[in-house]
Amino acid sequence: MHRIAKLTATCAVIMLVGGTLSMPAAAEESSDVLSVDFSQTTGDFRGGATGTLYGFGDDGAPTRALINGAHITNTSQKAPYGTQHPSGDALKVEDGFFAKHGKEMCIYVQDYYPEWPYNGGRRPGDDRTYNQADGTYTSTPNGIWDYLEVVEFVTEAVATGSARPKDYLFIPFNEPDGGNWYNDWGTLKDTFLADWKATYDKIQEVYARHGLGHARIGGPGDTRWQPQRSAEILTFAKANNVLPDVFIWHELGINNLSTFRANYAAYRQLEKDLGIDPIHVNITEYGMLRDMGTPGQLVQWLSIMEDLKIDGQTAYWAYAGNFNDNSARANAANAGWWMYKWYGDLEGGKTVAVTPPALNAVDTLQGIGAIDTRNKRATVLFGGGSKPVSLRLNGLPRWVFDDLVDIEVREITLSGAEGVSGTPRVIKALDGVALTKRSATLEVPTYDRYAAYQVLITPSQDRAVTASPVWTASVEAESTALTDATVYFQDPLAGGGWKFLASGSHDVGSFNKPTSKADWTVTVPRDGRYRFQVIGGTPGTPGRHALFVDGANPTIVQYTADLALTLYQKWQYRGSVEVTIPLTAGQHTLSLRSSLDGASVLPNSDITLDKFLLTDVTDGEPTVYPASTLRYAGGARVTYDVPAARGYASIQGKKDRADAYVQAWETGYHDLTLDYRSIAATDATVSVNGREVATFKPRKAGAWRSTVRAHLSQGINEVEVRSKNGILLQQLTTTRTPDADSAAVTIQAEDTIRHGGAAVTTYADNSGSNASGLKGIGSVGNGAGNTFEIPRAAGFDKPGDYDIAVTYANAELSGRHDYNPQVVDRRLNVTETGGGSGYAYFRYTYAWNSFLERTIPVTLTTANGSLVFGNPSAWAPDIDKVVIAPAVVGVPTTVPAP
Repeated sequence: MHRIAKLTATCAVIMLVGGTLSMPAAAEESSDVLSVDFSQTTGDFRGGATGTLYGFGDDGAPTRALINGAHITNTSQKAPYGTQHPSGDALKVEDGFFAKHGKEMCIYVQDYYPEWPYNGGRRPGDDRTYNQADGTYTSTPNGIWDYLEVVEFVTEAVATGSARPKDYLFIPFNEPDGGNWYNDWGTLKDTFLADWKATYDKIQEVYARHGLGHARIGGPGDTRWQPQRSAEILTFAKANNVLPDVFIWHELGINNLSTFRANYAAYRQLEKDLGIDPIHVNITEYGMLRDMGTPGQLVQWLSIMEDLKIDGQTAYWAYAGNFNDNSARANAANAGWWMYKWYGDLEGGKTVAVTPPALNAVDTLQGIGAIDTRNKRATVLFGGGSKPVSLRLNGLPRWVFDDLVDIEVREITLSGAEGVSGTPRVIKALDGVALTKRSATLEVPTYDRYAAYQVLITPSQDRAVTASPVWTASVEAESTALTDATVYFQDPLAGGGWKFLASGSHDVGSFNKPTSKADWTVTVPRDGRYRFQVIGGTPGTPGRHALFVDGANPTIVQYTADLALTLYQKWQYRGSVEVTIPLTAGQHTLSLRSSLDGASVLPNSDITLDKFLLTDVTDGEPTVYPASTLRYAGGARVTYDVPAARGYASIQGKKDRADAYVQAWETGYHDLTLDYRSIAATDATVSVNGREVATFKPRKAGAWRSTVRAHLSQGINEVEVRSKNGILLQQLTTTRTPDADSAAVTIQAEDTIRHGGAAVTTYADNSGSNASGLKGIGSVGNGAGNTFEIPRAAGFDKPGDYDIAVTYANAELSGRHDYNPQVVDRRLNVTETGGGSGYAYFRYTYAWNSFLERTIPVTLTTANGSLVFGNPSAWAPDIDKVVIAPAVVGVPTTVPAP
């Protein structure tokens, strides 16, 4: 059913009774109750549960916007000189990690070794002599334990090469109980304990020689909670003054959702029994494949760790550089990323008591509640249940919220590991609700158990609080009219959690006959342009379908490849594809088919289908980011003290900043509009992805609307708003303006000037490749002469700021692993002859004929210096096309607000 229509219909039967929102009795009986008491705070928001293991690839992969928006405070990365993975060296990614929210960079020292288990699972002896300057070695003994030499040069590299060495955590051993050197505790206990002390002392010795004080060390890092091992390790460590600064173990598997709290309680009791002061805990691997990218699963884990005020890092089940399947494409969000973002938005607040239907249970409704008194907003994040939720909001203090509150409910639904999820929409809005005894009850329908919800409560604002006005609809693929296709149940408990989940727990497969089709009959509200999105799995190769409207006018739906390394990734690692089609008002049948002619299948059309979405984009899909949802730095905050500007953000001074993470469905121009007030002549500066795009300067007091037409990258863009002299910001609105894309210049790679070994590649039509014109170029880089060149031309023949959007393929792997593709992030440099330069790392695309898009921001300083692309030291990605776009078009405007 059409989602907005469904929710509007639900809202129509809600009755406001003395400040309590009530549903009919039948609906209440089938609801799960989640109670939140904002008068019972449980501590400062920790925010450490969205850490990652190898979630960062190389610099810019993930992009800075994805990193900052996800608000990741801790990560475990490869040690300097490490050969365990081709990317993810801690020193190379620390700038992006620490830029805004990063607090602790953990490194697995054993990642020096190239294989898993480390060193073939065998504890090293003294067979090598290491060069402490670069980690190379000769195969001769020198009387020093080999691993102790590794520990020394890794620690030395951090001590001398990091800008933040005191913010590192060294993890000398990873899963030592699981086949890595010390699995037989009965015979190897003494060896481990001696090795723990030796490595601990060596790390401290290196930091002392550089005057860095105490080096932080974490461990033991067992595969699971091990009571006996932990007791003996802590007893030894206390006696020898080598206690870890962070105690580490892993919580993997389905049932850990029920045993996690008990394990933690046992650990804290062990500390008390041994007379040890509490040590911070980081669960450096948690969750299974089924949890990654799935907001209704992730919120269950986050709620436990935030309740316990510990840190945690999602496990590494696929490949490095995508937050463990919690981001999409080169720069986009999946549903898991939005869960991370919502969680990070709680920074600065205090958590409050939440009572779910059951604690310590697998796959049940769980939640996190928080109150931010500075910005006067209360938040509840919840998900994991399949029933509608009766949300009991209690103890909302009068001194924060007065007697009337606004309530907004946003929803994120499963979009697949690689599927793009748009900015979460307001599905329910309540304006000016009167509280009764500081309480309200809110009924929220649940899409399915894999969805999650954000409920935002504020004092009544001086803006209309409404549901998202843009029309959208969705349908599960299994609920469409199917021909020659099969519905499969994707059991979330199957395979021990080694599977990716499907929305509604079902998907459609065996879509492999010329007559295979899925028909969706839907009614649209008006004539216009509509985005049709398919969430589905394209295993290992790009593929195609045809979309018919009322049996005619087919549009090719072009899929990119998805991960298919193993059987539990193939068909289940779902991405998304979007096409825009014209529709007239009224009912239509959208028919997604494997064939254009009903006689032969399209290339690689055997694709699993999970869900379809349809959205009205006729007016550019205006998306509002109100002040109540933004993040703030410096002294900036939401205020309710100014008449006619209640709920606006006060931003004033060099250190004040508001951050928004805005989503663009496609690369191109968007209007960024600020609505704000000023009490005098003032200024408002807007930056996009770290680059200033406009400064507005209204010359007197008033209510203003300022707009800049800026180029955004497909996916998440970081927008920062500042004001030296002070504004009261109501909201930021983004609107797609596709007609402005004519200002950008597209150059097909095969039409560029090629040098050295750079060569044109032609892709067969039956390969299913999404390369435009089925051509591109490869063999770029790996030598200074292997480049391609683009002469300056109209559209980019002036100095200034530009975005260079590169459509590329990169399927390079290095080394092997049983289930983790060892992906290489390829670098592409762009150099302006006689002028500036830029670069970016380009992540894995799963196949050499499957292309994604990545933007390189550049500032050109000449009018005629040609652009040269290459990489002198390693291979660059293969290139399909390049789009060069001015960062801003037109003249920014400021007019009185309507």
